[in-house]
Amino acid sequence: MQGPGLVLAIGLASIHAFASKLNVLSFVPEHRWVSFAGGVSIGYVFLEIFPELSHAQEELTHSAVPMVAYLENHVYILALLGLLVFYGLDILVLTSRRWNRQTRQDASTGTAVFWIHITAFAVLNGIFGYLLQDLAAHSIFECILFFVAVALHFFIIDHNLREHHQTPYDRQGRWLLTAAIMVGAIAGQTIELNEAAIALIWSFLAGSIILNILKRELPDEQKSCFGSFVGGAALYTVLILML
Repeated sequence: MQGPGLVLAIGLASIHAFASKLNVLSFVPEHRWVSFAGGVSIGYVFLEIFPELSHAQEELTHSAVPMVAYLENHVYILALLGLLVFYGLDILVLTSRRWNRQTRQDASTGTAVFWIHITAFAVLNGIFGYLLQDLAAHSIFECILFFVAVALHFFIIDHNLREHHQTPYDRQGRWLLTAAIMVGAIAGQTIELNEAAIALIWSFLAGSIILNILKRELPDEQKSCFGSFVGGAALYTVLILML
């Protein structure tokens, strides 16, 4: 693997592997930490994900593949599909937890729901790992900004998955997500897809990212700090504009 892909893949994978060992809340209040991460993530959505979706639509416009050509003006439908799929999974998880709490006094999900949910996130991590190959043409500063934004996103996702699934996540789930990133990164160096296919994959991924950020990383008013949120969004915006 060449370029920054391997380093970034290892760094992102280590978040799932070791996030539970990092007691961030011992020195940063939760409402400030989550709000700051949410601000950075919102900046990432508006300044990176939305422009990438526009670029993806341009790639599909020039594709000669019939089915892809049909989607040339509907790339946002794929993003919507990604959002709907993961929203449906969230409903499934919450329903399973509610059922188990009422019937077994257990706040975690059922085994089948756990594997469905973790597999879906493993697919996302594999896509993330694959797309790291595109960072080879970017500057070190751009790679660092990407890593920080995605790392904060992964950290909160890890926290939420641990809350939903508890022991099964610590024993099996986090290692599957860790491996998925590395497998995707290796695949990115050995399997070459055309630009249109990558655009389709990215569009679906973008929809899931947007949902996860809006649902998990924007805390409610009782757990939020508006100053930290604005600070995170402003800091990320300024750094992007410096590129």
